[in-house]
Amino acid sequence: MPERSEPVYDPLEPGEGEAIAPTGQGGPMDLALDEAESLEKALGDGSTGPGSGPQDKPRSLWSDAWHQLRRNPVFIISSLMILFLVIISIWPQLIASGDPLQCDLSKSQQGSSPGHPFGYDTQGCDVYTRTVYGARASITVGVCATLGAALLGSLLGGLAGFFGGWGDALLSRVADIFFGIPVVLGGLVFLSVVTSTTVWPVVGFIVLLGWPQIARIGRGSVITAKHNDYVQAARALGAGNARMMLRHVAPNAIAPVIVVATIALGTYIALEATLSFLGVGLRPPTVSWGIDISNAASQIRNAPHMLLWPAGALSLTVLAFIMLGDAVRDALDPKLR
Repeated sequence: MPERSEPVYDPLEPGEGEAIAPTGQGGPMDLALDEAESLEKALGDGSTGPGSGPQDKPRSLWSDAWHQLRRNPVFIISSLMILFLVIISIWPQLIASGDPLQCDLSKSQQGSSPGHPFGYDTQGCDVYTRTVYGARASITVGVCATLGAALLGSLLGGLAGFFGGWGDALLSRVADIFFGIPVVLGGLVFLSVVTSTTVWPVVGFIVLLGWPQIARIGRGSVITAKHNDYVQAARALGAGNARMMLRHVAPNAIAPVIVVATIALGTYIALEATLSFLGVGLRPPTVSWGIDISNAASQIRNAPHMLLWPAGALSLTVLAFIMLGDAVRDALDPKLR
């Protein structure tokens, strides 16, 4: 009976415990062996690459949005512009040493001169100084009106969307009434009887007409969030309405409200300038871009510089906030990525 021959070892075939047998020639097969050994070591260490190890936690919606915003040039440019506007609105003396209310009629409508790059207005006031100081009123009105409208609208809309019933129906009908009021016409009627020269009547009017939009957005977002599985699971485990609203619904429904409020901030600044231009918004001695534009409108042919600089500052400010809102919207909405 013939003896069984021993198997002959072939170096080109994988041996026991080897992914690929080495050839010693430094060719592609040896490179494949090195890659296989590296993968085996990585699997043995319990890590498969950056971002997938057990020590790395998955990013939340907010951290993922911030990760995208940091790489968005629109967000960076608009944020720098807004930061500059906020700084000069708080400390205008950093770039303007003059007094916006100090005027010299002998220099009325004069053009640019050393130390006064923007020229003078009809009353002989420095246009550069008034443009810098005008940022304070516009930023104050925009920020305060946005915060007030966002807080009131999100609170009412969130409660109506979460509980529903007659409260939801009543809020919807009240919001429809406010939506039917023309903004400019309402401002002419409401602010024409106000004699205060501060910014608060304008802020109150904008909040009064601005909350229904945010309330409708917040209501729809809460209705969508409260039907998610994690909210139903919390309800089944015995969580109360307050806990579900604060811990589960609100954090997942606030993103659309932030987006709308950010875009609306620039709109509110433009609305304040419009009302001041019509003479029912901010009034002298308050320094405002809308007041300066109104005073320069009749002299646009003789002294266009009076209109150019405050109008340009207003346009850049509104553009910066709208750009910021668009960037935040793109970051918080996964469908737009």
